[in-house]
Amino acid sequence: MTIETPAEMPAETAADTSGQHRAASAPGPAVRLEREGAVGVVVIDNPPINAGSLAVRQGLIAALAEIAADSALEAAVLIGAGTTFVAGSDLREFAAPLADPQMPAVIAAIETCPKPVVAAIHGAALGGGYEIALGCDGRVAVAEAVIGLPEGTFGIIPGAGGTVRLPRLTDAATALEIVSSCRRVKAQEALALGLIDALAGDLRAEAAAFALALKGEKRALRARQPQPTDPAAFAAAEAAALKRGRGRPYAQEQVAALRRALTEPFDAALAQERAVFQRLRQSAESAALRHLFFAEREAGRVAGLDGARPLPVARVGIVGAGTMGSGIAAAVLAAGLPVTLLDFKPAVLEAARARIDGFLARAKSPAALATTGDLADLAACDLVIEAVFEDMAVKRALMRDLDAVVRPDAILASNTSYLDLDAIAAASARPERVVGLHFFAPAHVMKLLEIVRGAKTAPQVLATALKLGRSLGKVAVVSGVGDGFIGNRIYNAYRTQCEAMLLAGALPEEVDGAIEALGFAMGPFGVSDLSGLDIAWANRRRKQMESGDRSDLPVLEWLVEAGRLGRKTGAGWYRYAEGGRCADPEVTALLARARSERGAVPEALSRETIQARAMAAIVNEALLVLEDGIAARASDIDLVLVNGYGFPRHLGGPLHWAATRAPAALARDLALVAGDGRRGDPARLA
Repeated sequence: MTIETPAEMPAETAADTSGQHRAASAPGPAVRLEREGAVGVVVIDNPPINAGSLAVRQGLIAALAEIAADSALEAAVLIGAGTTFVAGSDLREFAAPLADPQMPAVIAAIETCPKPVVAAIHGAALGGGYEIALGCDGRVAVAEAVIGLPEGTFGIIPGAGGTVRLPRLTDAATALEIVSSCRRVKAQEALALGLIDALAGDLRAEAAAFALALKGEKRALRARQPQPTDPAAFAAAEAAALKRGRGRPYAQEQVAALRRALTEPFDAALAQERAVFQRLRQSAESAALRHLFFAEREAGRVAGLDGARPLPVARVGIVGAGTMGSGIAAAVLAAGLPVTLLDFKPAVLEAARARIDGFLARAKSPAALATTGDLADLAACDLVIEAVFEDMAVKRALMRDLDAVVRPDAILASNTSYLDLDAIAAASARPERVVGLHFFAPAHVMKLLEIVRGAKTAPQVLATALKLGRSLGKVAVVSGVGDGFIGNRIYNAYRTQCEAMLLAGALPEEVDGAIEALGFAMGPFGVSDLSGLDIAWANRRRKQMESGDRSDLPVLEWLVEAGRLGRKTGAGWYRYAEGGRCADPEVTALLARARSERGAVPEALSRETIQARAMAAIVNEALLVLEDGIAARASDIDLVLVNGYGFPRHLGGPLHWAATRAPAALARDLALVAGDGRRGDPARLA
């Protein structure tokens, strides 16, 4: 699997693999064979991550054949050029039938080579890359290397023997945990588990010595029996894997593949693994997950930033030490950037420090936190993020105050989730230095960061915001200025449609149940209770005052007036007791009252109807966001909804999902919400 960009790759610590050597030939453009005495060193050179493309596969087989035929060579070493071994397969090949030779043929060539072959691992050996290493007779790695089988990230299982060979090095329970978690195993742990044979300093030289020390012995893992596995441990690993994968088909197949490795003959298990891999690779789910992978890389390509170099950010100031400000501070601190956190209430600052300490309990080396109640203490900050109350007057006043204390070259960022960033920036004497950084709660956990580009935001400022997002490990998506930006605008249309279905006769638990059955983590009313009905009502009241439109379902207002603010008060759309939620007859009565006042005659809505209307509302508004230029591309919208709003990853985002629908079915569903306002143009999906 191709899972890394060059910037994410671990640094090379061994000697330069493309250095000075006596003789070289070129079996393939992405692979070369270099001879060092009695060792043939096969260098995989397919930048940036040496993905196992068709050219690499062809080159490896040719190089191995040349080694087998050369009587002067006693052993072979496989090593990556540049900063990594093989960090996976080329995902661009996965949308079509795979060309031969495929990866199992490469590994078969390694196993049948009459001379021992050793994998020399630096950087990362992931997916097909680690399967190549598992096919070798030995594995040597530098201390900074990582290995793993993260195919589950793309809704598939290892397809070149990973699930069959791994449990011959470690027990099947541990193997299942590694496969299902998709995690990168560091070299020290890999050595302890037996997943590599040795650590090296001078990787190339020590791998060659290891290969020669085998004295011609072949040590193919197919000759070994699986390691003993405790049934109880495997059962626990199975439960964890299915929970982690939410019972998706790939998660079930991960478990089945590891179980087959224990019970089936080697070649039978290998053949079944490959068949499952090929089936899952061609599934809609795998296509959706690959779409999201490429969408993340595309999101960083922003128009108008050619030549714009990010500004240095050495210290970040944050104004507002509430839940959001504390979460932002924790995210920044965990990324190694010192923070000055300001709030004018000492008790709030004290509570924030304790909250942040809890957030960072597992952080490795967080930066230092300073707290203050004096704006002047922000003078040394390169970036100041406001996370104060969502009120235009409050935010504009703060911008004016910050102008008086921060450096002229400092960046001012607003965490507003709905308000007009241009109006906020206009309060500053330097609107070109203002950008939106919309974090999602909890900010130290949620992956999404909407970066809002104002009308006057300077290219360097936007480039700096994008770099900061990457530093924080966020999925950063640039949005234009508009009410609610990308995500909240779409979510409001979805929520409005779901409330309309309540007026039509559905109950909150019916709507939430239908939505959760699609794969959403929570339905809209459960989400509203979690975030707080007072927050939703404050935003709705603001919009009502701006537009004069009071056609929204009044039940939200009635619930807030009754003190039912969601989970934090024990009641909202649901009633909460002992950590669980249950339907509440009081809400049913309020809905009946609203229907009576509006003259609505309730009818039963099927689960399918609820799902169709909800998804149509999301897709329709997403198309309008694209049409209005708030989002630059459809895939950006998919990233926002998946990473910030719980849209099911296996569907690939709303517009990817819509693009897979039959045009007639999509048009029929969009017609369900056409009466609610503008209708999006499905032609934009092409």
